[in-house]
Amino acid sequence: MAGGLRILIVEDDASVRRSVGRLLRASGYECVEYDTAEALLGAEDPGAWDCLVTDMHLPGLTGLDLIETIRRSGVSMPAVLVTAYNEQKTRDSALRHHRVAFLAKPFEGAALLHAICKVTLT
Repeated sequence: MAGGLRILIVEDDASVRRSVGRLLRASGYECVEYDTAEALLGAEDPGAWDCLVTDMHLPGLTGLDLIETIRRSGVSMPAVLVTAYNEQKTRDSALRHHRVAFLAKPFEGAALLHAICKVTLT
């Protein structure tokens, strides 16, 4: 199902970041993990990747800021935005973007895999 997709993960909580990375690798995805948006932007060409999984509340740039920064650079990367703060305003902001899914923490692994499939297949 994964089809060799390459996924960027940005999560400041190390245990969540490692768990998401393990889940995605076990599901057949290639992944690289970062703890901040700035670390990703300084190290990767987002255009070389297929999807972004990012926490909303990060130190520095937020997950939504990261999505917008990548898209302003001309890369229309699908993204899954996750947050422990399941606020309607946050959800509405995320869902205004084309090919963005929103997940509230804690989430099941199957829900994350479904969200990735949903945004990458549309």
